[in-house]
Amino acid sequence: MTVVAFLSVAPVIEGSMASEVAKAVAALDDFDVTYETTPMGTTIEAADAATVFAAAQAAHEAVDGDRVSTFLKIDDKRTKTTTADQKVEAVEGHLGRPARSEPGE
Repeated sequence: MTVVAFLSVAPVIEGSMASEVAKAVAALDDFDVTYETTPMGTTIEAADAATVFAAAQAAHEAVDGDRVSTFLKIDDKRTKTTTADQKVEAVEGHLGRPARSEPGE
C-alpha cells in the first residue's frame, strides 16, 4: 500500500517563510517517506498513514513561531498501490499532454 499526502506547514509571520518551511521539509528526512516540495506544499508518499502522521507532526514541530498553520490531506487507497507519479500520469493520459502549462501560454 502507498499512502499519498499533501502537507503544508507555515508559521504565521510577516515576510518570507522560506527558512522555516525548510526546517519542516528537513524534518521529513528522519522518516521512511519520499517527498516533493512545490510552492504551495509538499507531496509525501509512505507505506502507511501512521508514518505520514508522524512525519507531518515532526514537520509541524520543526517550525518556530508563536503560531504555526498546518494542513494535511491524505489519500489512503487501501485496495491498490498507486504512487503520486502514477496518479499524475493517469490525468496526463486523459489530457493527452503534460498536466502543466508552458511559460507564456
